[in-house]
Amino acid sequence: MLAFRYLRPRRKEAFISVIAGFSFLGIMLGVATLVIVMAVMNGFRGELLDKILGINGHMVLQPTDTPLTDYNATADRLDKLPFVRMAMPIIEGQALASGTTSAGSGVLVRGVRGEDLRKLSKVADSIKNNGTLDGFDDSSGVAIGSRLAESLGLQVGDKITLISPRGAVTPMGVAPRVKAYPVVAIFEIGMSEYDSTFVFMPLTEAQAYFNMPDQAGAIEVYTDNPDNIASYRDAIEKAAGRSVLSIDWRQRNATFFSALEVERNVMFLILLLIVLVAALNIISGLTMLVKDKGRDIAILRTMGATRGAVLRIFFITGAMIGTVGTFAGLAMGTLICLNIERIKDFVSWLTNTDVFNPQLYFLSNLPAEMNARETTEIVLMALAISFLATIYPAWRAAKLDPVEALRYE
Repeated sequence: MLAFRYLRPRRKEAFISVIAGFSFLGIMLGVATLVIVMAVMNGFRGELLDKILGINGHMVLQPTDTPLTDYNATADRLDKLPFVRMAMPIIEGQALASGTTSAGSGVLVRGVRGEDLRKLSKVADSIKNNGTLDGFDDSSGVAIGSRLAESLGLQVGDKITLISPRGAVTPMGVAPRVKAYPVVAIFEIGMSEYDSTFVFMPLTEAQAYFNMPDQAGAIEVYTDNPDNIASYRDAIEKAAGRSVLSIDWRQRNATFFSALEVERNVMFLILLLIVLVAALNIISGLTMLVKDKGRDIAILRTMGATRGAVLRIFFITGAMIGTVGTFAGLAMGTLICLNIERIKDFVSWLTNTDVFNPQLYFLSNLPAEMNARETTEIVLMALAISFLATIYPAWRAAKLDPVEALRYE
């Protein structure tokens, strides 16, 4: 009761109440910002990981001895492993693509079997503009990303021209290989880098285009759990039945995900300073409150209140600011995370700018994924900082004896 009473503003204590209010706002905004930023960072990493592993294999096997001419048999052996969802022979190469416009674009051509492409849900479930992957092997056509189609002015049924430097050898040198393919499907994964560069081609067409008859360049392996890929490595290499170089998704994207992790940790430390500054306001506000309530402390001690009782009064006063501010920040952060896409659209409309440009941030939407453990750690950390900030002023209040307390007046 006394702690709550000391928090209520009075005319002569207005300045102390203002400091308490700023402390509350600081902790609320600090916790809310931490929750939002960590959720966005988690969502960003999760979406990128989901899309990267949704279109790229968890492990890539490349032959180190002879060309991979027995790719079908090797893929069948890998498919029999209980933890392997799919083993996909591929041929991969770069080319220059052109369409109906004068613009050209560098693309990554990936030759795959039609049955394997239909198993890639990130591609098969995102086909648009009446495209289809049915009969992909016999169509002699290609599937391209939506951003690539937009930049080249292509629709389903149009032809895309691919130019590769790895062409036929002539007496005049190596002639670039140029061939036009009909666009049978347009997909939109939601990751701008993939939607603007990937071209899927039937494996037999890729063998002819890249001059690799009856062979594949590598086999991509998709497992039931990419996090366990290290424990699967030996079994996968043994099932391949030949000398292979295996590279998993962690090795292929190590630099990228390490940079994300460093950025995430640095952002957490920087934003934690907001909570620390708010905690300093609690210390200053309570210190002034203790000096202002010197007569009250003397009366309480005279009436028999112990030092522990006085300490608890002022500790609860400061702790209430931290507790209410922390949970208010948690509620505010959760509300914003649940509506972050709407808020992004509103800010974009208000400022007439693209706040989250997919070409800069890889993804077409702003993800936010709250982690229960991480959110709990943020709340506990904010509460601990707030409680620690109240200890010194409360200890000063409990240390005063009645005579010293009256001297404050």
